Amino acid sequence: MNLRDLDYGFDREHIIENTKKSPVWLHFGAGNIFRAFPCALAQRLLEAEEIDYGIIAAEGFDGEVIKRIYKPYDNLSLMVTFNSDGTMTKTPIGSVTESLYVPAKLDRLREIFCQRTLSFVTFTITEKGYAIRNTKGEILPAVKADAGLPPDEAETFMGSLTVCLWSRYLHCGAPIALLSLDNCSGNGDKLREAVLYYAREWQKRRYVSSGFIDYLEDESRVTFPVSMIDKITPRPDERVAESLRSEGFTDTEIIVTEKHTYIAPFVNTEAPQYLVVEDKFPAGHPPLEKVGVIFTDRETVEAVERMKVSTCLNPLHTFLAVFGCLLGFNKICDEMKDETLSSLVRRLGYVEGLPVVTDPGIISPKAFIDEVINERLPNPFMPDTPQRIATDTSQKLSVRFGQTIKAYAERGLDMSGLRCVPLLAAGWCRYLMAADDEGNAFAPSSDPLYEECHAHVADIDLGGEYSAEVIHEHLSPILSNETIFGVDLYKTPIGNAAEGYFARMISGVGAVRRTLQEENI
Repeated sequence: MNLRDLDYGFDREHIIENTKKSPVWLHFGAGNIFRAFPCALAQRLLEAEEIDYGIIAAEGFDGEVIKRIYKPYDNLSLMVTFNSDGTMTKTPIGSVTESLYVPAKLDRLREIFCQRTLSFVTFTITEKGYAIRNTKGEILPAVKADAGLPPDEAETFMGSLTVCLWSRYLHCGAPIALLSLDNCSGNGDKLREAVLYYAREWQKRRYVSSGFIDYLEDESRVTFPVSMIDKITPRPDERVAESLRSEGFTDTEIIVTEKHTYIAPFVNTEAPQYLVVEDKFPAGHPPLEKVGVIFTDRETVEAVERMKVSTCLNPLHTFLAVFGCLLGFNKICDEMKDETLSSLVRRLGYVEGLPVVTDPGIISPKAFIDEVINERLPNPFMPDTPQRIATDTSQKLSVRFGQTIKAYAERGLDMSGLRCVPLLAAGWCRYLMAADDEGNAFAPSSDPLYEECHAHVADIDLGGEYSAEVIHEHLSPILSNETIFGVDLYKTPIGNAAEGYFARMISGVGAVRRTLQEENI
């Protein structure tokens, strides 16, 4: 039995033909979260006959994903949901009707964008996909080079996207919404900034008309809604592949591409999921509200996002990621069995986070964090790893912890009682040494600022004796960096507290564990 043998619940050939003739939904970023969430939502709408079109998937980063996973399997996949009771729910996903690799298929993408029926474009390209500036606020060299060339010569992803919008403007100028579904603050604003940067640079050089800028800035024609998305989708797990094979399923090969993308004909994920979207769609949107998506105003979306990213989930994840790597854990669920880590995570969420949480009104923060701590993080059937979550930590700290620190300051609350926040800051500095709590070297997860930050702690030896002045000299460039933490930690009690914790964490083998245990009171 393979993917082609499964029942997808609708006439797929008819849907493929419909979508080709009159595309409505295009998605950029063909990875695991896309297949486990947007594709699954579209699948449910197709089965219920709420829509008569599928999704066209485009990948702009890793062409192997299209070549080795989409094309050989006719764009089909199997979603395996890990339930907390140990069962697995298997859902055939046939909602993708066409798959493209952006650099190789830009002509086809421009053709799709010129279709008046196209009204809904979504993105899961990770926060890095929207970046046009470095950490110093300078335009990235590749972006600057692209923006200086005629549109047809664009090579960057955002440049290619803007070219497609330029084609649409010239051909029909029809309304369209570009909706980021990436797990980052102000995701739609980041997308809008990138597109407008290219458009304005090209207009300065008279490659495009001023009317194109007017088109992009007119919210009756083009919008960039913000959203909050939440669904944990780890790398495909070999245990899932083995289980599927035992049931006679043959399409189970897990592939690691040259760009280190882990992908398979199946995708494994958790059951809980949330998607809250700013209701700003000039040409309408698929009836996703019928499958659980919440459409609301921008202020509510931002409140839900702050609740999740700054308090109820993401800070807990990062805390477990950093200390999980240092303490030799390979699964988040196993960390939740550790009394010290579990207790500290609860303190981080309930004691240090909830007092300054933003209550969005539509989702209870207390209920959300209860689900995270009691069901999602401890789920033994979710093979998520601290190493995966530790990816790009430097890009996450300002939102996941900086917002909490700012909230304490704005409300005039005493920060001297915070323990988990400075422990995390110290723990990440200790993590940057690339040696675990036993003194063994490990490979830190990918992070654009790793080399820069590692240089500040590279000369520190585990077990060495260092004065407070020396510790400050090494850590101050990191802890004072507002780009990383959102604030200068030395303007709060957290900076000095973090230095003290760090000094304890480098005192010898097992010092990280001892420090956490001593603070777990």
